[in-house]
Amino acid sequence: MRDKTQANSAAPGDGLIRAGAVVFFLGAVATLVTVAPLFLGAKPFPTYMFGLSMLMGVGFLVAGAGVLRSAAAGRRQARGASR
Repeated sequence: MRDKTQANSAAPGDGLIRAGAVVFFLGAVATLVTVAPLFLGAKPFPTYMFGLSMLMGVGFLVAGAGVLRSAAAGRRQARGASR
């Protein structure tokens, strides 16, 4: 039986994975910007900049939620096809 989904259709969780990747990337950039003055001997950034570094973890969790949602949708689809 041929699958009815198109190759470019978005599966459940794809949006969360993309959003998580963007947030993770922003957190990684914030981490590099925050840590750079410590290695360069410059004046450190304010404390709230270290909070922006936490976006890496938030992005990782959002992307993980997207992966779990995608896996759950795949399980539901497989169960429906086997019946």
